Amino acid sequence: MTTLPTALITGASSGIGATYAERFARRGHDLVLVARDEARLNTLAARLREDFGVAVDVLPADLTQLSDLATLETRLGYDEKIGILINNAGMAQSGGFLQQTAEGIDALIALNTTALTRLAAAVAPRFVRSGSGAIVNIGSVVGFAPEFGMSIYGATKAFVLFLSQGLHLELSSKGVYVQAVLPAATRTEIWERAGIDVNTLPEVMEVGELVDAALAGFDRRELVTIPPLHVAERWDALEGARHGLLADIRQAHAAERYRPS
Repeated sequence: MTTLPTALITGASSGIGATYAERFARRGHDLVLVARDEARLNTLAARLREDFGVAVDVLPADLTQLSDLATLETRLGYDEKIGILINNAGMAQSGGFLQQTAEGIDALIALNTTALTRLAAAVAPRFVRSGSGAIVNIGSVVGFAPEFGMSIYGATKAFVLFLSQGLHLELSSKGVYVQAVLPAATRTEIWERAGIDVNTLPEVMEVGELVDAALAGFDRRELVTIPPLHVAERWDALEGARHGLLADIRQAHAAERYRPS
C-alpha cells in the first residue's frame, strides 16, 4: 500500500488554507498546519482527525518573524514525510500606495514573497533528491492586473507567478511539480483583515469552489491554474505573446526607434 505524502499548509487556520486542509484530509493525506492562531489550528486539527482519521500536526508560526520562519524551514528540510507544500499564507493591501506605511510594506512583502520563497527553497533540495514532491504557490489575478489598484499586493503576486514559472523550468525535469494558483476575489477573512467589506465586491467566489478548482488543476499537473478564467485560450494567447516578445529582443543594439535620426 502506497503511503500518501503529508501536506504542509501555511495560512491554514481559515479560508483557502483551511479548505485545502479539509480536502487533503478527505483524500487521506496527513497534514502539518501552519498559522498564527494556535487555538483555531487546534480546533481544525481535532475535527480533521475525527472526521478523516488522519494525523495532523499543528505548528503555530508568524512567517513575518525570522525565528518562526527558520523553524518551519528546518522542518521542511528534514521531514521526509512532507511531500506537498501549499504556500498559501498571505495578506492583502488596504488603501492605495500613498496610504502605505514602511511597516505595512515590510510585512506585506515579508509574508507574500520572502516567506513563500524561503519555504520553497527549504523543501526543494529534498524534493529533488527524492525525485518527487509538489510546491503549490497561491498567487492572484491581481499579479497581472495593475488596473485593480493594489500596487504592492499585485507586485508580490506577480513575483509569485514568475517564481513558480521559473521553479517549474528548473525543477520539473527533476521530478518536482510546481503549480501557481491565481484566484480572483474569494470569500475569505483576508478582506476583513485589510479593512475591506467583501460584501461590497460585485463578484466573489466561494472558497470551496476555488480550492476544488485548484485541486482539479493540481491533479492535471497544470503549471498555472486560474479558476475564474472562463476562456482558457486567453492565457495561452498571453503566454504566446510573451514568447513572441522574447523572440524580438535582440540585445546587441537598441531598437531602431531609439536611435538618433
